[in-house]
Amino acid sequence: MAYEITEGCIKCGACAANCPVSCIKEGDTKYEIDPAQCIECGTCAGVCPVGAPRAE
Repeated sequence: MAYEITEGCIKCGACAANCPVSCIKEGDTKYEIDPAQCIECGTCAGVCPVGAPRAE
């Protein structure tokens, strides 16, 4: 189950900077995770200061 980033995202970029497979890109209102590339490691959730990434 891939992770997704919720509307709570503050666009700080911590998730993208720490993603080991670089599957997180900046979107218009929040960062977005490519579910086809996500390896479900949870690193994004661990580094997010507001807990925006969640397992789908």
